[in-house]
Amino acid sequence: MTDNQSSLDIASLNEKIERESAFIDVLTAEMNKVIVGQKHMVERLLIGLLGQGHILLEGVPGLAKTLAINTLSQAVHGSFSRVQFTPDLLPADVIGTLIYNMKINDFSIKKGPIFANFVLADEINRAPAKVQSALLEAMQEKQVTIGDETFKLDKPFLVMATQNPVEQEGTYPLPEAQVDRFMLKTVIKYPQLEEEQLIIRANLKGSFEKVNQVVNIEQILRAQQTVREVYMDEKIEKYILDIIFATRTPEKYRLEDLKPLISFGASPRGSINLATAAKCYAFIKRRGYVIPEDVRAVVYDVLRHRIGITYEAEAENITSEDIIGKIVNEIEVP
Repeated sequence: MTDNQSSLDIASLNEKIERESAFIDVLTAEMNKVIVGQKHMVERLLIGLLGQGHILLEGVPGLAKTLAINTLSQAVHGSFSRVQFTPDLLPADVIGTLIYNMKINDFSIKKGPIFANFVLADEINRAPAKVQSALLEAMQEKQVTIGDETFKLDKPFLVMATQNPVEQEGTYPLPEAQVDRFMLKTVIKYPQLEEEQLIIRANLKGSFEKVNQVVNIEQILRAQQTVREVYMDEKIEKYILDIIFATRTPEKYRLEDLKPLISFGASPRGSINLATAAKCYAFIKRRGYVIPEDVRAVVYDVLRHRIGITYEAEAENITSEDIIGKIVNEIEVP
């Protein structure tokens, strides 16, 4: 293929992506009617939705986490369910169970809250491991087995799990291998002073704007397919791989000082999700090709929960984010 042909291809792809991604602005504007500030969280929710991934949100209570995913489900007209994770929750409370029906003298299936397009798993670290793994299995396999029947979950299917970083008593931290199932781990901060002023006013007036359906499920499913077509150059692929491999063998990337701080690096799921998230970010920015800035924009969210830190790093108060920062600053941008 000649250079002329490939530039024509990219130009036509760019036009297609710009056309297909037009709804992003409408969807964001609709969500912003209710959610003040939190631009980062809304953007990450859209990346998770377009990339067919799931999101782990960490933030103190009251930062509109529940409101955000509920608003998104209303704007897309998808089904929404919320599960409050507690220490006495059972896997059946999440995925569903068999119930004995006396009328027909047989068991009938009662589906759990996992059967929705948007599922909020609130305070996931409050429930024991067997409940967490029931949810994570459904996230990974996109299906649920109840009794001897297997059910496919509806598409799109997005799980947003929240974690409260404040209280750690009586919680069950998610095992590292299971945290890897989340495409992104997003940490949300407090709103700015001006934003919080608007939040107070809206709440005191009690007049929240009604969220309208501005996009349909078919558009979202089509966008999920179109995102895959976003062009990623080999140089960008190499850049992503360098970042991932630097988390595993930092000494090969002139980062010997990181070796004693990392207990394990990102898995291949990390590279797949970093590439997917970069494509989604380009799509949200209405571009048909990935640039290094797209990778840098999502790298913290994709990798912060995929790098294990050693006791030595903890003793020096070094977090996985500090490690990602050093890697991103060291690796050459194509």
